Amino acid sequence: MQFDKPLVPGRLVKRYKRFLADVALDSGEQVTAHCANPGAMTGLADPGIPVWLSTSDDPKRKLKYGLEIVEVDAGRGPARVGINTAHPNRIVEEALDAGAIGELAGYARRRREVRYGTNSRIDILLEDDARPPCYVEIKNVHLVRQAGLAEFPDSVTKRGAKHLTELAAVARSGARAVMLYLVQRGDCDCFSLADDIDPAYAQAFREARSHGVEALCYDCAVEPEAIRLAAPVPFVLPA
Repeated sequence: MQFDKPLVPGRLVKRYKRFLADVALDSGEQVTAHCANPGAMTGLADPGIPVWLSTSDDPKRKLKYGLEIVEVDAGRGPARVGINTAHPNRIVEEALDAGAIGELAGYARRRREVRYGTNSRIDILLEDDARPPCYVEIKNVHLVRQAGLAEFPDSVTKRGAKHLTELAAVARSGARAVMLYLVQRGDCDCFSLADDIDPAYAQAFREARSHGVEALCYDCAVEPEAIRLAAPVPFVLPA
């Protein structure tokens, strides 16, 4: 996913009200940016960390700037982290176009935001006349509390648990159901569930897996010019 325009560097002053961030630009100007991330952003919002902002010329937008990338050190040196939760679907779609996700390759058609279950929309529906459809739900991951270990979720997510229940129903119906965790950073060796943060989500995951829901995890190469899917990340899951 290539950014449309060069990102603007700065340092975080503070993140507040979940969706706002004050940033001191390298130019010396201080601006307020939209933070497209409703999560806790644990370890990713410390004052003074390097950040990169996108800019928009849309006169309808209240804020010109958007927070896109932060740089943190989770024990392995500086690492850039994509924090915009609106990007994972686009990153995954571009990876599918490039054939970079072998587990999801070979489908003839792809649709987005297709209704299914109970008032839900699947992120990506892959279809092919020669096999059952494949429902793919994508979750953004950026939490790291232990060096090298990515975790999800970073806050309680009833909606996330609902998606797992919906996917389990899809798998029971005979279709293919996949939960894809996209780690928007490249400094992690493995992935696990943060069951201490949301035990209900962890239980929903176990139940979904028992019904045939597949789980995939990939990390990303994060640069101020682009964020792209990189490599598979192995699971280390609680019992």
